[in-house]
Amino acid sequence: MTCIFLDRDGVINKAIIKFGKPHAPKKFEDFQIIDGIKESLLYFKKNGFKVCVFTNQPDVKFNPSIKKEIIKMHNFLIENFAIDLIEVCYHDDSDGCECRKPKPGMLINAAKKLNVKLDKSFVVGDRWRDIQAGQMVNCRCFYINNNYNEKKPEMPYIEIRHLNELVGKFKKKVINQIIN
Repeated sequence: MTCIFLDRDGVINKAIIKFGKPHAPKKFEDFQIIDGIKESLLYFKKNGFKVCVFTNQPDVKFNPSIKKEIIKMHNFLIENFAIDLIEVCYHDDSDGCECRKPKPGMLINAAKKLNVKLDKSFVVGDRWRDIQAGQMVNCRCFYINNNYNEKKPEMPYIEIRHLNELVGKFKKKVINQIIN
């Protein structure tokens, strides 16, 4: 079984950009889904993929009141989109946990829950942390370059503009040439 692992902010929903850096929305009313995401996720589901969102949400550590809003966002995603599982890390780097990206703990946990093979799966992210987590467990990685003012991931990855572009590669069977 294969899975498409997706970062949340900047891949599924619009990130809030401050000084060139992406931030997660803290309120449900600021949670704006990127155009075409619903159709992209349906395509993956209809073609036999599991779909998992994996997201760092460290703001909860410093502002526990926003956890209710994050849960509301995730319930909305599960209820309205073709998503099998959402894995969340509420830690920040100082906690040293295994689930916080760039460590692959969320991917490993999700793979067990969904019974998928990581080396046959894909990661789509818009930050170096997403890509590095995928690389650590031999997932094929696709990087959405939103031109943030931060470091870029290290190769190997394939750059795409949007999740729809990845769907297009699958539809055209170009993906087989790229990953083989």
